[in-house]
Amino acid sequence: MLVAVGTDHAGFPLKEVTVRAIEDAGHGVLDCGASSVIPADDYPDYARAVAEAIQGGRAERGILLCGSGVGIAVAANKFAGIRAALCHDVFSARQGVEDDAMNALCLGARVIGPALASEVIAAFLGAHFSEAERDRRRLEKVGAFEG
Repeated sequence: MLVAVGTDHAGFPLKEVTVRAIEDAGHGVLDCGASSVIPADDYPDYARAVAEAIQGGRAERGILLCGSGVGIAVAANKFAGIRAALCHDVFSARQGVEDDAMNALCLGARVIGPALASEVIAAFLGAHFSEAERDRRRLEKVGAFEG
């Protein structure tokens, strides 16, 4: 699977750990920026880049990083077909994919440490949507909100 990674300057310190965790799980990385801790752009720019990569089929999933993880999650969820969630625990990262077809994981680099971030990323990447009737039904209802 190809995973798009996008981070603003505040999330950048966790980017190397994120890329390594993706590669350690046997997946490829589509780098959507940023390239330093210098605040040149804002988190919505990277949310857009990752969302458009998923929408365009260039990546199956995305991982988004900012300081808290909140802003980039809010921005990513404005894009049709993007189901982004802020997860700082393994259970939520796995369950979000299995039950809710989450396709973008958001992390706060100022909130989560590198070891736990790696575990959360591994859980997100290792999970698969359940395809259970109730989960499909709920996903269709959520999709209808997009118009």
